[in-house]
Amino acid sequence: MSDIEIARAAKKKPIQEIGDRLGIPAGHLLPYGHDKAKVSQEFINSVKSNKDGKLVLVTAVNPTPAGEGKTTTTVGLGDGLNAIGKKAMICIREASLGPNFGMKGGAAGGGHAQVVPMEDMNLHFTGDFHAITSAHSLLSAMIDNHIYWGNAQDIDVRRVAWRRVVDMNDRALRQVTLSLGGVANGFPREGGFDITVASEVMAILCLATDLKDLQKRLGDMIVAYRRDRSPVFCRDIKADGAMTVLLKDAMQPNLVQTLENNPAFVHGGPFANIAHGCNSVIATTTALKLADYVVTEAGFGADLGAEKFLNIKCRKAGLKPAAVVIVATVRALKMNGGVERGDLGKENVEAVSKGCANLGRHLENIKQFGVPAVVAINHFVADTDAEVQAVVNYVQGHGSEAVVSRHWADGSKGSSDLAQKVVETIDQTESQFAPLYPDEMPLFEKIEAVAKRIYRADEVLADQKIRDQLKLWEEQGYGSLPVCMAKTQYSFTTDPSRRGAPTGHSLPVREVRLSAGAGFIVVICGEIMTMPGLPRVPAAESICLNAAGEIEGLF
Repeated sequence: MSDIEIARAAKKKPIQEIGDRLGIPAGHLLPYGHDKAKVSQEFINSVKSNKDGKLVLVTAVNPTPAGEGKTTTTVGLGDGLNAIGKKAMICIREASLGPNFGMKGGAAGGGHAQVVPMEDMNLHFTGDFHAITSAHSLLSAMIDNHIYWGNAQDIDVRRVAWRRVVDMNDRALRQVTLSLGGVANGFPREGGFDITVASEVMAILCLATDLKDLQKRLGDMIVAYRRDRSPVFCRDIKADGAMTVLLKDAMQPNLVQTLENNPAFVHGGPFANIAHGCNSVIATTTALKLADYVVTEAGFGADLGAEKFLNIKCRKAGLKPAAVVIVATVRALKMNGGVERGDLGKENVEAVSKGCANLGRHLENIKQFGVPAVVAINHFVADTDAEVQAVVNYVQGHGSEAVVSRHWADGSKGSSDLAQKVVETIDQTESQFAPLYPDEMPLFEKIEAVAKRIYRADEVLADQKIRDQLKLWEEQGYGSLPVCMAKTQYSFTTDPSRRGAPTGHSLPVREVRLSAGAGFIVVICGEIMTMPGLPRVPAAESICLNAAGEIEGLF
């Protein structure tokens, strides 16, 4: 059976039953149909004094076309923990329409380790992304409207920093000219679009603790600069109140269930290659009050998602992960070892061993944060015993343990061993978590810390204009912010073709952006795009409704 067929066959329980397992009264669930609901802020406030459970982060090796299955493993581990008698909950991100119709696919897991309703999750879900796009677009319109009606803030139209967004991969919108057509349409200027998941509004939604914090952060966003180079904030345009109204419901976490009827929060969705790559703080912190174990994920490989989870999200929210699970597949390690995709079905222990260098680099990096790590070998049917043993031996040589998990094929029965190992690791090794760099470190040195300690770059290449911009932000009081690196997810370098664990490379910084409301500095490296394009053959070409009115081609 395909993923979508397995999801359709799910025996879902009414969402009120799922909420009841967590102690959420039906009156505090705002249902979207029978199988999904938002949790009220009133209930969230009522559990803030509860004791926190243990937080487990799932990350992975650098992604390859062979697949790693990070979300699938997150769901499988959550089901496995519940199967061995633990009260566990899952927290993952929502899916963007861009990659769904592009090439990445959905974000609900796979096989017998999925969150449902899968079709809804991968399409419009509860409308959170639409609300974020609308709030962002409202601000865009109000900036240009402010300029049109006299420009009381003296905005320099050449220095409007606020780009527009749409939740779709559309390369034609990366750079555009606005307000053409004469005086009635405003002042012509250059602009551009990012994908919604790169919006600062998305980042803020995922870092805000409540509606009051949300509005403050929205108001703190810098949208433009005056002729004297002083910043113009969103609150100066008086858009923050209306934006908060649009985001009121989107701030509430979405409760759904796994195929095995275990609870999951699915909320927020910034990408990890161009944003901070984690689900919302409000979902994670609430889950920690409701369950003994919370399993969450961070996007792409550990060099991006996990680094940002640990350096940005945990720093901002005061979180302390108890353990990290690094997902690897024999197939992905073969590709990191130089095997072409068409040859992955053949046994190649030598290539697996060579590719393990990528896994080893991620293990070393996680240990720099003081958090114990377990490796999950996401099993594929073509994996041979010798290939699996090569991974197990390599990980043991790095002072950790690797566990084979068959959650895709067998659900919780296949992930129980992994769950047991995670619990055992948490019980035996106390996390000594600390971020990679202190708040007071200068911004450029923070970039160097990530580049040299995580990517193993020899140097950071940035022209004087970028260095001067970082110093100016420090003088303006933003020097304590963490950095959010935007680079390719496929490699430790900025060259997506350099797999494995390369050394002897440089990190070129092309641009830096201040996200004052979210509270970080975006550092754009190499050729990474904040508006992706569709591939030659987008997935959208195969998505349709069948004769029964069911969605085909989505997964």
